[in-house]
Amino acid sequence: MVTYDVVVVGLGGAGSSTVYHAARSGARTLGLEQFGPVHPHGSSHGSTRIYRTAYLEGPQYVPMVRRAQQLWFSLQEASGERIVRKTGGLMIGRPEGPTVAGAKATAAALSLEHAILSPSEVADRFPQFVLNESEVALWDPNAGVLFPETCIRVHSAGAVDAGAELHYGEAVQRWNADTEGVTVRTRAGEYRARSLVVTAGSWTAGVVADLALPLEIERQFMLWFPPTDLSTTGPERMPVFLWDRGPDEHTYGIPNFGDGVKVGSWRGKITPRPEAADREFHESDAAPIRGFVARCLRGVGARESTHTSCLYTNAPDRHFLIGRHPSHPRVVVISACSGHGFKFTSVIGEIAARLARHEEPGFDLTPFDPARFRPRPSTA
Repeated sequence: MVTYDVVVVGLGGAGSSTVYHAARSGARTLGLEQFGPVHPHGSSHGSTRIYRTAYLEGPQYVPMVRRAQQLWFSLQEASGERIVRKTGGLMIGRPEGPTVAGAKATAAALSLEHAILSPSEVADRFPQFVLNESEVALWDPNAGVLFPETCIRVHSAGAVDAGAELHYGEAVQRWNADTEGVTVRTRAGEYRARSLVVTAGSWTAGVVADLALPLEIERQFMLWFPPTDLSTTGPERMPVFLWDRGPDEHTYGIPNFGDGVKVGSWRGKITPRPEAADREFHESDAAPIRGFVARCLRGVGARESTHTSCLYTNAPDRHFLIGRHPSHPRVVVISACSGHGFKFTSVIGEIAARLARHEEPGFDLTPFDPARFRPRPSTA
């Protein structure tokens, strides 16, 4: 049986970062991935991802956001690859709505650079966007775009350069933990490690089935619309955006990097298991996004030129899972849940590698404890 310091299950955004940081720390590291490298079956693909700093999900994320951005820009400089691009970002909606109010509260609490723009101010600065009179926009000048496939490829290559082994097409069948370590079984054989890190995306609940995590898997479609005005839809002029028009219309978008303006929704179809997700593209998937584009964006065509699907893994409270298994301290459980996690994967890998080495993570992980969903014992 081959022995390692750390075995990582899943090599998407979080997993590739974990093997990178673990291997670079000197740990003998093995990464296991059931699919191929940089695959389109999970949550870490789609050409671009948004990053932002005025974080509407709460100020507890901002220290990790800051560290994540440091790591992304450092990785870009060291690799010479295009990993990150600052564009600025707009959070659009009613002033009292969760998107604008949440981002404003975080920005104010932590003294983050931001501005509130009226519809006329948005029209003057960013004519691509058509706000109605009841809406405003929070301007986050430090928001931008990540290129996820490149992020994964660079992290994975860096891990291999540091001595990690990465096995593709090798799904985990089971694992067992004891006081000395963890044994992981795949169809190729057994591996022994001091620590196991689970970064399996939508497959996480199945890998740590004993936790009975109440994770919900949501299938999403992303659409790319061809630009009709190249001067206003590229990253030099068009910021990333999140647009909140009530509980049934949450939309995001990313400027044209050569394949069109990317637009997607935060709401999708629920699927019981990731392998059962409906990957077929239906008119019902496109219609709400086309309608949004027609009403709210200028400079793009009315019909998409291409599309793809991805999976969100949603926790009931829409927050992450980052921490040790409550019954097995040598097992670390990671799920950057609910569609807002990719931007964090650089720092999540750093945190996961520290936890696997039984070091202090450097952040308060209490809000993200995987044990928070376990039933509390009755006091009756």
